[in-house]
Amino acid sequence: MKIEELLKTTNKLPESRKLVLNIIVTANHISEKLSDALKPYGISMQQFNVLRILRGQKGKPANLSTIQERMVSKMSNTTRLVDKLIDKGLSERIICPSNRRKVEIKITEKGLLLLSEIDPVIDAVESRFSEKINPKDLESLNYNLNELRS
Repeated sequence: MKIEELLKTTNKLPESRKLVLNIIVTANHISEKLSDALKPYGISMQQFNVLRILRGQKGKPANLSTIQERMVSKMSNTTRLVDKLIDKGLSERIICPSNRRKVEIKITEKGLLLLSEIDPVIDAVESRFSEKINPKDLESLNYNLNELRS
């Protein structure tokens, strides 16, 4: 479906506006599908992102600024997200004995188990999006999206 049809406009849109609107609408669509896939597990996209960051630490704890800089969505309140994950037993706070102001976060076994359950579900959702585009065009699309951000 063309973006004009989706937005129900009869106005002739400049290609640059169509591009921006297409990216925004598509990002929202993908976000909704991923959020729907995570709903049965009781975590949000942002919480899932934090858990994947913590898993990527390979057992080493991370401080809040490391988590924040690696977040896909920088608008999130990282402290609040981490607190919710701690409440659910998916991560834990580690306080440095020599400097009690230094607090780091580590994923728990429960968090790792949850991710191992969720990973194939998210992989399937992501694959459904990319299967509609041939590999060469997919590579080109990724290249062009990277160019847009540079």
